[in-house]
Amino acid sequence: MQYIILFVAVVMETIGTTALQASQQFTRPWPTLIAIVAYMGAFYFLGLTLKYMPVGIVYALWSGLGIMTITIIGFVIFGQRLDAAAIAGLTLIIAGIVVIQMFSNTTSH
Repeated sequence: MQYIILFVAVVMETIGTTALQASQQFTRPWPTLIAIVAYMGAFYFLGLTLKYMPVGIVYALWSGLGIMTITIIGFVIFGQRLDAAAIAGLTLIIAGIVVIQMFSNTTSH
């Protein structure tokens, strides 16, 4: 169940970040409102996961999955491109998430 709650937090965070980009530095009211509400939801659900998992693991998973998801959204929706160094760094983030999930005894499997 904690992974579903964490997944909701990641989805809310990526909605917030996408809306933040669309708000054009808070000059467009609807994307700004969506960003605020989505971030509130993201932090609420992130907080719920802390009942079940250590804060360091929760934050690593939340931020890593959020980075990967928003990178894909940035590429698809906003046409943002990545260079080889950025792709290498993102690959290391994925590797870190996999190591935590497969080998760490601090997560609930």
